[in-house]
Amino acid sequence: MRLIIRWFIIAVSLVFAVLIVPGIRVEGNAWLVVAVMAIVLGLVNATIKPILTFLSCAFIILTMGLFLLVINAFTLWLASWISQELLNVGFIVDGFFPALFGSIIISIVSFILNLVFSDKS
Repeated sequence: MRLIIRWFIIAVSLVFAVLIVPGIRVEGNAWLVVAVMAIVLGLVNATIKPILTFLSCAFIILTMGLFLLVINAFTLWLASWISQELLNVGFIVDGFFPALFGSIIISIVSFILNLVFSDKS
């Protein structure tokens, strides 16, 4: 059940990013695209992001955590690339700045939804 809630939170966050950030768009069946992209982004965040965070630990410390924004932008762009090129799903991020702003929106919305759907009493 936790996995489904987490997937739902990522999907809703992606919808907000598409609606708010110019340069992030969906082509084709929007619900299917967002659903697939949520799975891809979840997998990228679970596998690639920890490796990038570990390898860039010095930059993260040097920038007082701001380099994590760059890592989040890269993982969003990478997930978009995987969904386009490998899965033929039309979730498009047009460059670094849309990826950066999109990752910020996704982080904020995910944070709020995690507070709402938290199972801690």
